[in-house]
Amino acid sequence: MTEPLHKPAVLLLEDGTVFHGHAAGKIGTTTGEICFNTGMTGYQEIFTDPSYFGQLLVATNAHIGNYGTKKEETESGAIKIAGLICKNFTVPYSRLVASSSIQDYFEQEGLVGISDVDTRAIVRHIRSKGAMNAIISSEILDLDILREKLKEVPSMDGLELASKVSTTEAYTYGDSTSTLRVAALDFGIKENILRCMSERGIYVKVFPAKTPITELRAFDPHGYFLSNGPGDPAAMPYAVATAKEILKENKPLFGICLGHQLLALALDIPTYKMHHGHRGINHPVKNLQTGHCEITSQNHGFGVSPDAIAANHDKVEITHVNLNDETIEGIRVKGKKAFSVQYHPEASPGPHDARYLFDQFVRLMEN
Repeated sequence: MTEPLHKPAVLLLEDGTVFHGHAAGKIGTTTGEICFNTGMTGYQEIFTDPSYFGQLLVATNAHIGNYGTKKEETESGAIKIAGLICKNFTVPYSRLVASSSIQDYFEQEGLVGISDVDTRAIVRHIRSKGAMNAIISSEILDLDILREKLKEVPSMDGLELASKVSTTEAYTYGDSTSTLRVAALDFGIKENILRCMSERGIYVKVFPAKTPITELRAFDPHGYFLSNGPGDPAAMPYAVATAKEILKENKPLFGICLGHQLLALALDIPTYKMHHGHRGINHPVKNLQTGHCEITSQNHGFGVSPDAIAANHDKVEITHVNLNDETIEGIRVKGKKAFSVQYHPEASPGPHDARYLFDQFVRLMEN
């Protein structure tokens, strides 16, 4: 088992704020938009979630690495975060079924991180000042050099990233003899979304992000799915155009997270960049149709305009709202079998309160 490095590292934020700590993972330099996740468990699933592509993740849980890593506990084929920021980077692990330490895992995946920093102070700063770009380095400690490198990092606002994490070739998932078929557009799809569909008797064909509607139709699906993913949805006109074509099909359509935002854009409802986003596994959401509250897993930095939805009440209905800040968490298209949610009902890690949405999707296809 590789021991901790105990080499100095630095975190520099776009507004000039500096934090000093120790290297975690690979020695190097990395950049991205800084964000934080409040989840207490499931760090490996978070690291491999494609929706985090291009982001430096602050883990608010005090210990990261204490139960090691395991190949099966991933949401994609590789780590997708751009870098990790944590308090305690715990290399020795206690779980017998773990396959490697977090240090070995990060070195194999080439991930740069920083530990032994005041993550509470960092999170309070982000909550106050908003999301911003940052740079982590354990090879360059000269702040002037890091400032110049940080200036070259593009803003997440207006950045198209989904095509960078999407599959390059179509593939299938599940039982080919299933009676239900779904064509899924991959903008950064999580493995557990596919598991949840397969468990419900759905045979899924996953297509690259920029697949034209003609190829989706050729699969003769009973329904369509718009996946989660990273980046600014407003920078994806190709996906919005495809979503508009799917709506013309009058077949069931389900969207999650980025897919939710793309469905809104297909209805000419704009999105916006949030102050610091929602990332964690304990966000309360109210289902306006049942009156019930769900504890949900969330990971997004963009939202759907509530004012625009109110102005388009003739074609879209709000189904879910966030109880912390009243942001839009779910919509249904009137006159269509199309719906979406901003959060993650597959929740890996996280609560399973919202998995009924997959059953709802199945019922729409069966009917």
